[in-house]
Amino acid sequence: MSTSLHPEASTSRLSDALVPEVSIVVPIHNEFESLPHLVDAIATSLQAEHLDYEIICVDDGSTDGSATLLKQIARDRHDLRAVILRRNYGQTAAMSAGFACARGPVIVTLDGDLQNDPADIPMLLAKLEEGYDLVSGWRKNRQDAALTRLLPSKIANTLIGRVTGVKLHDYGCSLKAYRTEVVADMNLYGELHRFLPALAFIEGARITEIPVRHHARRFGQSKYGLDRTFRVIMDLLTVWFMRKFLTKPMHVFGLFGVGSIAMGTAIGLYLTFLKLVDGESIGNRPLLILAVVLVLTGVQLFSVGLLAELLMRTYHESQGRPIYRIREIIEPDHRP
Repeated sequence: MSTSLHPEASTSRLSDALVPEVSIVVPIHNEFESLPHLVDAIATSLQAEHLDYEIICVDDGSTDGSATLLKQIARDRHDLRAVILRRNYGQTAAMSAGFACARGPVIVTLDGDLQNDPADIPMLLAKLEEGYDLVSGWRKNRQDAALTRLLPSKIANTLIGRVTGVKLHDYGCSLKAYRTEVVADMNLYGELHRFLPALAFIEGARITEIPVRHHARRFGQSKYGLDRTFRVIMDLLTVWFMRKFLTKPMHVFGLFGVGSIAMGTAIGLYLTFLKLVDGESIGNRPLLILAVVLVLTGVQLFSVGLLAELLMRTYHESQGRPIYRIREIIEPDHRP
């Protein structure tokens, strides 16, 4: 499982090696002023460690000339690959595109605004070599506005940790190092990039967190705001469901469905008793409507559970996707 980051003969140029040791994935959206500084800083950090590397910058529909500048830089350098998306799809899609283009056995992601420090990349790689599958950065001394960024982030990190079971101080830090085989097992949609540690945990990854530096934004304006809260909550519910019931959706839908049917039936039997034994009129009682609604709801939930089971079976079987992940196999020693 371990991937060596220091072979006996290594160079700092992608052209000298077919497969780089490290792929650096950077989503870019309107970072014209930051781009040259960012690429130089990444290269300097990795060249100091004598690593073979590639930098993959994914332009996510920039409107400030970032795409044009990125293509120019890519023509002038041998270590940079520019991926230009047709329009603005969002950070999750940009990261997914970068993952698909990455060729190294290890992938490092970071933001393109220079708030993450590329000098911390070797530290993440060293921690990954201790046997982890994902190393997440923790912006311990975060340089952001307290009310609009720090407070919502702290609340979100606590909530995400409780729901997903993965306790990290800083889910929102983009500076992370992954083993490529872990990323290959994950399909990203919506705003799921912030839940990558939770998704990796579902796949059985070993995860840790280390403090990293964080700088105040030098150029442009932040793309993050409170408007993302609703989307984060919806994706959090998705991740929770995937963690709990990805291979057994009937366990949740069926449970609520049977419970609803049971409650509706019990109320119906009670009303029947009142009608037949006590001779009471039940036609105008709200309980009758409630009983009917509960039974119908239960039937619908049970049906949704059956459909979800069929969809999950199709999802796994059509892709040849197993419901388990093997970390390693120890073969017996057959030597005499």
